[in-house]
Amino acid sequence: MRESGILFPIFSLPSKFGIGSFSKEAYAFVDFLYNSGQGFWQILPVGPTGYGNSPYQPISAFAGNPYFISIETLIEEGLLTWDEANGAYFGSDEERVDYGALYENRGALFRKAFVRFQEKLKDEKTAAEYEEYLKKESWWIEDFALFSAIKLKKGGASFLDWEDELKTRDKQAIEGEKQELSEEIAFVCFEQFEFDRQWKKLKEYARKKNVKIIGDLPFYVSLDSADVWSHPEVFQMEKDLTPTVVAGCPPDAFSRTGQLWGNPIYDWDALKKNGYQWWVKRMERNYEFYDVIRIDHFHGFCDYYAVPYKDTTAEHGESRKGPGMDLFNALKKEIGELKIIAEDLGTNTPENEKLLADSGFPGMKVLQYGFTSWDSYYVNHRHINNCVVYTGTHDNTPSRAWIEEINDGERDFVRRYINSINTDYGKFVWDFIREAYRSVADLCIVPLQDYLCKGKEARINSPGTSEGNWQWRLRPNFLSSDLERSIRELSELYGRIPKEPEEEAE
Repeated sequence: MRESGILFPIFSLPSKFGIGSFSKEAYAFVDFLYNSGQGFWQILPVGPTGYGNSPYQPISAFAGNPYFISIETLIEEGLLTWDEANGAYFGSDEERVDYGALYENRGALFRKAFVRFQEKLKDEKTAAEYEEYLKKESWWIEDFALFSAIKLKKGGASFLDWEDELKTRDKQAIEGEKQELSEEIAFVCFEQFEFDRQWKKLKEYARKKNVKIIGDLPFYVSLDSADVWSHPEVFQMEKDLTPTVVAGCPPDAFSRTGQLWGNPIYDWDALKKNGYQWWVKRMERNYEFYDVIRIDHFHGFCDYYAVPYKDTTAEHGESRKGPGMDLFNALKKEIGELKIIAEDLGTNTPENEKLLADSGFPGMKVLQYGFTSWDSYYVNHRHINNCVVYTGTHDNTPSRAWIEEINDGERDFVRRYINSINTDYGKFVWDFIREAYRSVADLCIVPLQDYLCKGKEARINSPGTSEGNWQWRLRPNFLSSDLERSIRELSELYGRIPKEPEEEAE
């Protein structure tokens, strides 16, 4: 079935409190999707971020980002007041996230809410709901809360720099920290409870509007994460929790020394012995968040590049085999049907292509990558039904900036291929979007910035840079009914209006 959707991160939603959240603006965007004839909302990973604020370097593969908790909802629940919320500073630019201001002030506000939440636990219904949540998520939340509490106590220091007894989770030392930090542990659990409750309410609203959520799952986790600390057996580590190898990318024409990512690498042999249970639990948790999961760096399941931990470049790494279909067969056995989009961008090998074909998952076709050669892998005539076409992704500059920045020969190629004679770059962008809709791909995803004809100021991420990423926000009241109608016309014209659920149609 042909459908379409919009790529728009949670943090990019408009909000008066510094960052997009599960507030009324999120519900309004679901309405916008529904009215625009869109069946999908694609977001970026929602895990808690560490240094650099990248959602692809989460400090937990299971927890949610407290920044996305709606302050308005906390007010409605009687946990905060408007005066308290309005009195906190979250930055002065409504189009950019100020992570420094959030770090300094949002936590302090939530701690006030936590004090009042503890009073609400005297209510039997609230207490029962909270206890049920903690019991259900006990496999990860206890370790995550303790990890977060110790990390705060240590001034944010990496767990690799903690005392040996804490680093290696000596039983007596851990019990001592649990007692000393019980209040902070309870606060972290409260944040996760609120995140879950608010997100699942929004997801249910989207379901009723016939909008499905595509979530993003990073292939790797951060080295300094609760996952590595609490489950070192999942990764290739020494007994003192020093990694033996870390992730990277081999040298190529673009980088003489390769790319050193630094993420810990999975011990696939150890994982296989217990039926890949850590991955089973991770996928189950993510299916609580999303309807469809886009797995980043899908090629890593076929083969991965391992670099010795102490190396300062990626020159001396080696390529190793990943778990391949063995992992996905185990996941299907435990979970059932896997609704997955494979991020298969980059160098395609026969082995990569075979794994994608064997899995049956749709891969990705990014139109911006299609006009550097005359028979690119990404242009429309190379598409198949079982794929997802994008104009660009969160790692691309918006299409308007891309069209302005490519050379004259490439721009002429694009014009002739998509049959666009528009000299106005805004109209050119819409012709480019139309080309994506025209694809035979079952699913078409367009970043919101492209519909708005935004330039490079609205770029989400510039790979290889550490400044200015994950910050762009939509200005309040910027989406119009005229834009809804224009997008819906495309959806209708190219047969991408989602089918209403049978029970609702009846």
